[in-house]
Order: sequence, then C-alpha cells, then structure tokens
Amino acid sequence: MNNPLISIITVSFNSEKSIKTTIESILNQTYTNIEYIIVDGNSSDKTVEIIASYHKEFINKGIRYRWISEPDAGIYDAMNKGNSLATGDYVNVIGSDDWFELDAMEKVANNQRETSADFIHGNINVYSSSREFLKVRRAGSRKDMIKEMSFFHPSSFIKKEVIDKMSGYSLEYKICSDYDLILRILNKNFSFSYVNNTLVNVAYGGISTLQVQKALSESHRIRVKNGYNPFLSKFFYFRAVLIQNLKKLSQIS
Repeated sequence: MNNPLISIITVSFNSEKSIKTTIESILNQTYTNIEYIIVDGNSSDKTVEIIASYHKEFINKGIRYRWISEPDAGIYDAMNKGNSLATGDYVNVIGSDDWFELDAMEKVANNQRETSADFIHGNINVYSSSREFLKVRRAGSRKDMIKEMSFFHPSSFIKKEVIDKMSGYSLEYKICSDYDLILRILNKNFSFSYVNNTLVNVAYGGISTLQVQKALSESHRIRVKNGYNPFLSKFFYFRAVLIQNLKKLSQIS
C-alpha cells in the first residue's frame, strides 16, 4: 500500500456558514489520492447548493467526490452511510465545522508507509465558534481513554476493514458512539500509530459540548460496556461533572 486511498466523510446539516472551509481544506490537500464523501441530512439552507458547486473542482484535481442528501436517523446513522459508500484503504470522519491542515493526508500516508498501522491518529487545534485559536490538544495514551476521548475522532484514520469488522457506529448512542467505536477497536488486537502533528482544526461546539451532561452519562455507560471498572469510570464521571459545574460558576461570577 504505497499510495493508500483515504476516504474522508463529512456529515452535514444546514452547514452553509462553515462547510466551504471544510470542503476546500480537502480540495487543497498536498496528497490527492483521496475520496471525499459528504452525507447531508436533507438540509433546508444552501448547504446542498454549496456542495454541488465543487464537483468540477474535485474532478480537475483528480479527487473522487460523491455526495448524497437525504433524511437520516441521526449523526451516527449518517456516518454509517458514509462508511458504506467508502472504498478507501482508510476512513476518516470530519465535521462540517472543521478543517484539515493542508498536509494532513500526506502525513497520514507517510505514516502508513512506515508503519502499516490499522489506526493512525494525531493532534488537533481547537478554535472557538468564531474561529479564534484556543489551544492545541495532543493525543493521550490508551490509559487516558478511561478519563476522556484522548484519541480524537476527527484526527483518526482507521482502516476500512477494521471499521467493517466492528460493524461501524452503534446507533444505541446518540452523542458518543465515536468513543464507543474507538474503545471497541482498542479492545482488539489492532495496531496503532501516533502522528505527533496537528492534522485537524476543530471548531468548539459539537454535539458533545452542547449536551455535556448527556455526553458524560453516555460516556460512562460506554466505558462500563467496554470492560472498564465501573467504580473507576464513575469516579471520572463525577470528576468531569464537578469540573463542568465549576466552569459554569466561574462564568457566572
């Protein structure tokens, strides 16, 4: 696999204000053996019009481009649709508010040539909703996954065959099914490789940050289901709740 095909999936819904940046970050990659799939949830704004307008540009760049727009049963149902359409060696899912560093795919492809890893992941930059830089988040270790999502979903590139073996994203979870998928992969004998570079820029304010309490509760259930000690998991749950409450109090004061 000297020139791996990387499938990028974006799930969108009424994303007219941000999706251009996402699309163009893929269109302008320094590595072009890419397949780009957009799964839109039947947007009612100009999202589909924007998506369709890039078709010729992707053809001219030699990047495979495919999109659908139809109702779905939630974000993870849409991700599963995207995975079913993907034909690449690796699959990544990036949100319609986020964007890649322009050499991200090149770094992933270089890592794959060196390691042949089943799961390649890197760091993210976090931005505010107004696109002000906040911080760099470096991926943690496997042990850190009991505390939080330390393998970041937007900067994870997973072999298509691995995702298929795991049966994709579970629709049992509405907010943290990506966390569940990564934990299930960690529990198997797959190989991992860490790229110590920023691959993706993430705009703060995704579903898990907008519904923090539900996300924390769901994360606890996911950890227990995946074999983590329930008492230790509950400890990290309460710690996270305390941190969130202290943040709210500091904002009020």
